Amino acid sequence: MIIQRAWEDRTTFETIQSQWGVSESDVIWIMRNHLKSSSFKMWRMRVRGRVTKHRALRSAEMPYSDHKIADHRRPHC
Repeated sequence: MIIQRAWEDRTTFETIQSQWGVSESDVIWIMRNHLKSSSFKMWRMRVRGRVTKHRALRSAEMPYSDHKIADHRRPHC
């Protein structure tokens, strides 16, 4: 679930920290160790400095809660 949330661009590292207690550096470690090297590099390039991955950089006008992002993509078992 952490990998899914980290892959989702709109889910902030702060949300991951609050839901699972995993820091940004821990998320990076998890992604580095569970993705193929090329997938990790692509993800890192995409999220580095991305406004949507850091709550403090977001505009106050963003109309959604990142706590619910990506839930619609989970398979319903």
